[in-house]
Amino acid sequence: MENKKYKKIAGLFATMFKIGLFTFGGGYAMIALLEREFVERKGWLEHDEFMDLITVSESTPGPIAINSATYIGYKTVGVLGSAAATLGVCIPSFVIIYLISLFFDAFLSLTLVASAFKGIQACVVFLILNAGIKMFRKLEKKPLSIIVFLAAFGCLIAFSLFSVKFSTVFYILIGAAIGIVSYSLSLAIGRGKQEKEKEDEQ
Repeated sequence: MENKKYKKIAGLFATMFKIGLFTFGGGYAMIALLEREFVERKGWLEHDEFMDLITVSESTPGPIAINSATYIGYKTVGVLGSAAATLGVCIPSFVIIYLISLFFDAFLSLTLVASAFKGIQACVVFLILNAGIKMFRKLEKKPLSIIVFLAAFGCLIAFSLFSVKFSTVFYILIGAAIGIVSYSLSLAIGRGKQEKEKEDEQ
């Protein structure tokens, strides 16, 4: 049993190390890779649970990549898994950035490197867009979800066009507030119906 646990921890570390090594563009570009590895291939998480994971990772302090890795590790193996996943996803970027910092100016002056990064930037846009589309397709299509999505998307486009500064933190807080208000209203309506039914029975 212990051997199986440690093998799972080693596999978790190796998977996160691979994702951390080959993911460009930050945590959002990593979402599609995380989903493919842990939902579609390994089956360690359900699609709905993965959506909740991304929501929590985005809403809590810290980079979404590290938050996601920590959660997945804890969910699958426990505290050791959480540590292994977090280390696995952090080590590649730490080592690469450290090595680059040793000869940063010379690194940026290389024409080949600059050209490579231009291609990577275009690819990153696709990875983030792909992750967003996949999440939207799996989003539960309730009226509230659609309204919040359209409102946030419309505000994002409008604020970008008119150069209005609006932190993404406010999108999260407003979305959370709308969800709480909607839940409170549905709860109150449900209680009102129950009380009315009781009165009718009497």
